[in-house]
Amino acid sequence: MSSSSSSSSTSPSSPLFIAALIVLWYSSNIGVLLLNKLLLSNYGFRFPIFLTMCHMSACALLSYFSVAFLKVFPLQQIRSRSQLLRIATLGVVFCASVVGGNISLRYLPVSFNQAVGATTPFFTAVFAYLVTFKREAWVTYAALVPVVTGVMIASGGEPSFHLYGFIMCISATAARAFKSVLQGILLSSEGEKLNSMNLLLYMSPIAVLVLLPATLLMEPDVLEVTLSLGMKHRFMWLLLCINSVAAYLANLSNFLVTKHTSALTLQVLGNAKGAVAVVISILLFKNPVTFIGIGGYTMTVMGVIAYGEAKRRLK
Repeated sequence: MSSSSSSSSTSPSSPLFIAALIVLWYSSNIGVLLLNKLLLSNYGFRFPIFLTMCHMSACALLSYFSVAFLKVFPLQQIRSRSQLLRIATLGVVFCASVVGGNISLRYLPVSFNQAVGATTPFFTAVFAYLVTFKREAWVTYAALVPVVTGVMIASGGEPSFHLYGFIMCISATAARAFKSVLQGILLSSEGEKLNSMNLLLYMSPIAVLVLLPATLLMEPDVLEVTLSLGMKHRFMWLLLCINSVAAYLANLSNFLVTKHTSALTLQVLGNAKGAVAVVISILLFKNPVTFIGIGGYTMTVMGVIAYGEAKRRLK
């Protein structure tokens, strides 16, 4: 009797299982963000492209292991050359978003990075209109006004504002939104739909192939400096490995939370995650903040929540 009750308590539909998934989602997503900042700023590891390649390599290896051995999700086959080309296109855009985000963390505090990243719905709406001519209701667009206004206010009140870091952060956010719109278009036919984990399985090796020559060209001294830093900071290699594994776990938990709850739950968690990451980063890195910056970020988050609620009600 006790064995059956214990097995039901950890079944995929049990509150305990879902709570564990949410904890994994929070810890992996916030962990990647904070470890990126720690490596790129505090350890002098100034190689955001190589760091992204480490992430993508871990995603490629662990995705294959999850499919081939653990059977976490079923394998979906690529059905045509055109589908492969579409996946490759998504992979390149995905690379651009991750590299841009990592570069921005060299120059910006996590708190401001998260404030800018919260504008993703704005760029998604813009790209959806430009690419597919899809229009939202005016109420939905109105909800995006405080999203953008909040970032503008936060920018003016950010003591550690860096123009290049800001441009890279905006570029990364736009690329992330563009990828979501492209994904909806390129893999929209029933026969070519892929779930997010199969898409990651195929995109990751393509991303590594793109990032390898970019690393050699733009960060030619990466191996020499990384080995030197590894000897100086004995835990750096461990942090790099944990960071790369956490990048995969963030994608995996994202997929599993959506599968076992809903996309709306993930959206709500995402809104809260930014605030949690901001608080932890301020406590950890001691970066200065102002009331103007906090007010701007709060306005952005409230705008994102209003945007999500408007879209939900108008469905």
